[in-house]
Amino acid sequence: MFKQIREDIRCVFDRDPAARNTFEVLTTYPGLHALLHYRLANWCWTRGLQYIARCISFFSRWFTGIEIHPGATIGRRFFIDHGMGVVIGETAEIGDDVTLYHGVTLGGTSWNKGKRHPTLRDGVVVGAGAKVLGPITVGKDGRVGSNAVVTKDVPQGATVVGIPGRIIVRAEAGDEVNRRRKAIADKMGFDAYGMTDEMPDPIARSIHNMLDHMHAVDAKIDRMSHALCELGRTECDGSLPELKDELVTEVVKTPESTL
Repeated sequence: MFKQIREDIRCVFDRDPAARNTFEVLTTYPGLHALLHYRLANWCWTRGLQYIARCISFFSRWFTGIEIHPGATIGRRFFIDHGMGVVIGETAEIGDDVTLYHGVTLGGTSWNKGKRHPTLRDGVVVGAGAKVLGPITVGKDGRVGSNAVVTKDVPQGATVVGIPGRIIVRAEAGDEVNRRRKAIADKMGFDAYGMTDEMPDPIARSIHNMLDHMHAVDAKIDRMSHALCELGRTECDGSLPELKDELVTEVVKTPESTL
C-alpha cells in the first residue's frame, strides 16, 4: 500500500508543473486527498465494511469536492488535477496512468443494477467538464475533450470532442503528409500547434492545402534550378532555406500539371 501511495504522489510531479515539493502536494492537493480516501474506502468496501466505506467517501466529498464511489476500480498512478466536481460511479473501471480534470463525470445512464459506468483504459486523459456516460469503453491512450459528452465506445488512441461526442482518430506519427506540413511550417517560422486534422476546421484544412502546395512549389523550383545549373547557368546558385533532414527524407515528386 505504501508503494502505491508513493506512486500516487510521484505522478503528481509528472503531470503538474506547479507541484513544488512533497509536503505541499500532501497537504494542499485535493485530488490526492480524494484518491487516498478512496484507497482506504475501497479497502473497507472489498472486505464487507460497506457502511464505513460510504462514510469515508461522504467525508471525502465534503472535504475535497470530489466524489468517488468506494466500489469503483482505479489503477495505479491515477491523477485528478484541480478536482472540484469530479464524480466517479460505483461500477467505473479506470486503468493505469489515467488523468481527469475538474468537473469530469464518469456516470451511468440506467437505474438497472450491474455494469452501468464507463471503463477507461490505460493512459486515458479526460478534459475539464467532460461527461463519459454509460457502460462504454474509452480505449488505451484515448482523449476526451473538455465539455464533451461521450456515450459510445472510443477506439484506442482516438480523440472525442463535442456534444454529442464525435470520434476523430489521430493521424499516424509516421504519416508523410503530416511530416511535410510540419517541415514547411517550421521553415516559415509558423507555430503549427493548432493545425491538426483532429478538429474539423475549414481554416485548418485551407492552411494544410497551402502548405502542401508550397511544398510542391519548392520541389519544382529545386528541380528547375538543378536543370539550369546543369546547362551552365549560374543565376540559380542561391538556395531556399533547407527543410530539416529528419522531417523530409526525399523530394516529393509532383506532376507539373498540378502546378
